[in-house]
This record gives sequence, structure tokens and C-alpha cells, in this order.
Amino acid sequence: MSMTNVLAGDVGGTSTRLGVFDITSSRPRTLVTRTFRTLDFSGLPEMISMFLDSKAPSASSIGSACFGVAGPVNDEVADLTNVPWHVDAGSVARTFGLTRVKLLNDLEALAYSLPVLIDSEVRVLQAGRPVPKGSIAIIASGTGLGEAVLHWSDGQYRARAMEAGHADFAARTERDVAVLRDVSRRRGRASVEDVVSGPGLVNIYRAIHEGVCGGDVDVDSPNAAAAITDAALNGTCRSCRDTLDLYVGAYGAEAGNLALRTIATGGVFVGGGIAPKILSALETGRFMEAFRAKAPFERILEAMPVKVILNSDAGLLGAANFCSLS
Repeated sequence: MSMTNVLAGDVGGTSTRLGVFDITSSRPRTLVTRTFRTLDFSGLPEMISMFLDSKAPSASSIGSACFGVAGPVNDEVADLTNVPWHVDAGSVARTFGLTRVKLLNDLEALAYSLPVLIDSEVRVLQAGRPVPKGSIAIIASGTGLGEAVLHWSDGQYRARAMEAGHADFAARTERDVAVLRDVSRRRGRASVEDVVSGPGLVNIYRAIHEGVCGGDVDVDSPNAAAAITDAALNGTCRSCRDTLDLYVGAYGAEAGNLALRTIATGGVFVGGGIAPKILSALETGRFMEAFRAKAPFERILEAMPVKVILNSDAGLLGAANFCSLS
């Protein structure tokens, strides 16, 4: 093993992926990866130790590391939004004898995968007419909601993270208003993440579900969002289908908002753990209708490519690709 190998991580609210990559080629080459349940560990160093001891090359073969983390990063330190972890890049570097450790927001890391994704790793919702070197936006719904943008600068794309998921939710329909009111009553305010996320699906269900649930959903179960989705896609509960439809419309609308805010003429990518699981719902047209419904800017939005990321390791790949660029 050479020092051109890097340790990469995609640290999420539910699960964390760690991997070792060879970055000698234009696209980082995967050597080994492993998935962990985030809350099974007290912190990132403990998880890295288990990874290196069990499946990965020794730390001495790794020159640097980059971790995408689900939370804001300040001066190479992050407190995760939905996990009680404090991550310090300097501490990780000292613990494992690494020459350089970089922390990125998880959507920043995911954004760095976009230039190296191949056609089979995405599903096209709208072909559009991409502008070379145009800005590229990414939105990802999972445990939370994240957004980021890639801008062309000095001969390559550079990512900028946002905390847009915590901005206020903008209701568009009467049902949206019902969700807004219900979430605001229970939580004090309604953020976009309170609607467009896994927990958001449960919030929508609480607000608009009517009658007996054909999917026997237990809203207090940690698997409630998956149960709602299954009942919707399998056709066992009409109200669950309405819940998923509202979620898809809200997701598309927020993706369109992001596209306008960033002038994403290079395209918009939809990432996160939920999108590949509900691909059939995203392809009904509801997502793209909400995306484009921004009069008088429909024609601008119609020209923007929109693609769903299918590669579940894209965040990990992006963290590794960042190491190759810097």
C-alpha cells in the first residue's frame, strides 16, 4: 500500500460508511468499505479504530483522511446535528498519525462525488440542457435534509455547504398548510427538514392521515417512515399514499427553490437514502411539476438537468475525491 491511499468517511445520523481509497486515478478507486450504526459508538475515533483493526489496511498505509459529517463544520470541528458526537479533525489526525484530516459538511462531501459519477449511478428525471461549468446544486433527504452547491473556480468545481434544511417550510397547497400548522403547533415552527425528511414523512402522516391505516403504521416506531412508504408504494393505504405524494411534491418544490437560489445551470442532483427507495414515486411527474412550478421562471427550470443519485456510497466517494483535489 502507498501513501496515496486515503481514509474517507460519510458520517450520518443513522449510519456511517468508512472506506479506504486509492486516489492515483481520476476517480478514486475503492479498496475496502464498511457500514456502521452511528449510535453504536461513542465517537468517530472509536469507530475508525474498529474499522482499521477489522477490515482496512493499517493506518501507516494511509496518508490523509476526509470525513463528511451531518452538521455544520467550524475550524475543522463539528457537533453533529442529530447525533451527540463532537468531531475534531486535529484530534483524529493525532490519534491515528495522519498527516492531514479534513472535515466537510456531509452535503459538501456528497457534492464532490458529482464530477466523477458515471451514467449508471444516476437516474435522469429531466434531461435539460446543461451549461458547461455552470453551478450544480444538490439536495438530499434522509434522517435530515441537506443542500449544497458546486461552483466552478480556478479550473475545478468547489463545494459550498448550507444549512438550508433548517430554513422555514414554504407551504404551497391547502394540505401543505395543514402540515405547516400541525408541525408549528407541536414544534414551535416548521422547517423544511420537518417536512422533507424521514421524520418529515411521519409529521405529514400525523397531520393529514385519515381513517384506519391499511399499513398498520405505528407513528411512534423508529421504522414509521419506512412503514408509511411501504404502505404507499404497495397500495395498502390510500392516506399513506397521500402522505408520500405530499412529501414528493414538497421535495420537488424545495429542489426548485434551491435551483433558483443557486442558478444551477449545470444541473440539480437528488441524493440521500430516501430517493432511491421511492424512485417510482419520484418518476410519476409530481416531483418535477413542483420543481418547475415557479412562474415566471418555468423555462429556466426546464433547462436544468435533474438526476437522482443511485450510488449509496456517493458521499464516501465524494470525501475521497476531495482528498485527490486538495
